[in-house]
Amino acid sequence: MSEECLICSAPLAYLEKDTPMECAICHKKENSKTRCVKGHYVCNACHTKGMDHMIGLCLEETSKDPICIMEKLMSQPFCHMHGPEHHVMAGAATLTAYKNAGGDLDLPDALLEMSNRGKSVPGGACGFWGACGAGISSGMFVSILSKSTPLAEEPYALSHKMTSASLGRIGEIGGPRCCKLKNSHK
Repeated sequence: MSEECLICSAPLAYLEKDTPMECAICHKKENSKTRCVKGHYVCNACHTKGMDHMIGLCLEETSKDPICIMEKLMSQPFCHMHGPEHHVMAGAATLTAYKNAGGDLDLPDALLEMSNRGKSVPGGACGFWGACGAGISSGMFVSILSKSTPLAEEPYALSHKMTSASLGRIGEIGGPRCCKLKNSHK
C-alpha cells in the first residue's frame, strides 16, 4: 500500500517551500513542494490523466452505496495509491449514490462540475493547506446538490458543515496519507 513516485516508485519528499519543477511526463514547468527522492516530479494533470473515464463509470453505476462506488473507482488504473484524483472521486461517488437512491439531480452536469471543482484542489492539500481534498470534496457534494453560491445562506452553511464534519473525522483518525485511511467511513 505504498505507491510513491509514478516514474520510479521511490519515496516522495516534501519540501518546505515551493520550488521550480519540471514534470517528468509532460515537461510542464511549475512550482511544487513535492518530488521523489530521486528528483522526479509529476504535475497534477499528468497524475490524474485518464480520470475523465470516471464520469462514464459513475453514469453506468447502479449502486446506492458511496463507499462501494468509491472502492470501484479506486480500483481503476487512473487511481493511484495517493493523489489528487481522490479530490474528485469522493464527491463523484457521493453524487452518484445520491442519484441512484432516487435523488433529484442532473448527474452528468453534477459530475462535470465536481470534476472541475475537485481538480482545482492540488495534491498535498492535506498537509500543506490543512484540509484533505477528499474532505473538501464532501462539501463540494453538498454545494453542488444545494446549488450553493458565496451569497446563499442555508446552502452555504450546509456545505461548510459537511466539510467541517468530514475534516473533523479525518483529523480524529490522523495521518498521514488520508487518501487511503482505514476505517474512515465508520
